[in-house]
Amino acid sequence: MSYFPIYMDMNSLKILLVGGGTIATEKLEKLIDFTKEITIITKDISPEAYSIAKKHSLRLHQREYTKGDIEGFDIVVVATDTIELHRSIYEESRGSRVLVNSVDDRAYCDFIFPSYIKRGDLTISFSTSGASPAFAKQIKQYFQNVIPDDVDRFLMQMRELRTTLPKGKDRMKKFESMVQEYISSRFKK
Repeated sequence: MSYFPIYMDMNSLKILLVGGGTIATEKLEKLIDFTKEITIITKDISPEAYSIAKKHSLRLHQREYTKGDIEGFDIVVVATDTIELHRSIYEESRGSRVLVNSVDDRAYCDFIFPSYIKRGDLTISFSTSGASPAFAKQIKQYFQNVIPDDVDRFLMQMRELRTTLPKGKDRMKKFESMVQEYISSRFKK
C-alpha cells in the first residue's frame, strides 16, 4: 500500500530523534530544513550530528533512551541499529498521538521520509513507499538537474503578487500566463 503524500507545517511540532550515528545524521539534515524544534537522545553522537545540533541550538541528551522519553513529542524518529528499540518505541507510541518513523523498518513506521528537493518555497518529494529508496534517490538527482536555478526568485515574485493583486479570475489568468511563460522559457521540449 502506498503512503499518502502530505506537506505540513512543522514549526510548532516537537520532534524527537533517537540515535546519533550516520543514518540519524541524514535524518537530522532533512528535519533541520523544516524545523529547529528537535531534541536528540543518543549515547554516542557523530561529529556531524553534534555540529548540526550545536549550530542550530538543538537540545541534546547524551544518554540511552528510556521509556517515557516520547512524552510531549509529536514526532519520533528512531535511527539506531537496535531493532528491539525501534519496536519498543513504536509500541510505546500506540494509543498516543505520537507519529513514529523507524529507519529502515516499515513495520514500525507511521510515516516514511521521502527523497526531496527543496529550493526556497518549492519542495518536490519522491517516494516509492519503501520499495526502492535507491530509485527515489536517483529520480531526485535527475530532477535536481532539471529545475531552474532561479525558481525561488520566481516563486517569491508570485508570492508578492498574491498579496497585491485582488483575488478573482483576472488574477488567476495572470498567474497561469506567468507560470506558462516561465516554464516554456526554461524547459525545452
